[in-house]
Amino acid sequence: MEVTVFGATGGVGKELVKQCLQRGYVVSAVVRDARRLPLTDPGLRVVTVAALDDPGTLIPVIRGSDAVLSALGPHGRKDGPVVSSSTRAILSAMDACSTRRFVGVSATPVGPVAEGEGLLNRWLLLPVVKSVFRNVYADLAEMEAILERSDVDWTVVRPPRLVDKPITGRYRTALGANVARGSAISRSDVAHAMLEALAAPQTFRQAVGVAY
Repeated sequence: MEVTVFGATGGVGKELVKQCLQRGYVVSAVVRDARRLPLTDPGLRVVTVAALDDPGTLIPVIRGSDAVLSALGPHGRKDGPVVSSSTRAILSAMDACSTRRFVGVSATPVGPVAEGEGLLNRWLLLPVVKSVFRNVYADLAEMEAILERSDVDWTVVRPPRLVDKPITGRYRTALGANVARGSAISRSDVAHAMLEALAAPQTFRQAVGVAY
């Protein structure tokens, strides 16, 4: 399988690249600074792209790929709507390349509160997080809306708090919902969940909650 990975220098993005290569995929990793992705592999092509809002610059990166994996995210809560604008351009380039599969990262607060969620999370922690990072989640919500209006076979994975721990492959998922009482998951396991969803038709045009 040939895949294009956006956000390849971030925590989830690096894990996506590594795990794709371990699975024998051919990977085009899109970066702004190639020095931030110190990986070498015969199946890896690192492509430097200065801006992600121009479909014309993305077509050569996506052409020939069976799927696009996006680990794009803002660097901070004061960043502009970088994910939604980039996703719009990516989808346009995918259409030009006849690439239909897209798997991206969103976040738990974008979705509805999970059935069975604890009272502390429901009434205190989630509202506070949504308020503090409202611009970030508004950007991710717009990304999801853009995907829903598209005709691609998309999946978004919605994790809670991300931590740096080794991959386990053991986590809970919820199709079309968030995972109740799930407070964290490692970036490596988010990448694993994205790759597991890649070839799973039941996840097409669905959000998937993931958490320990």
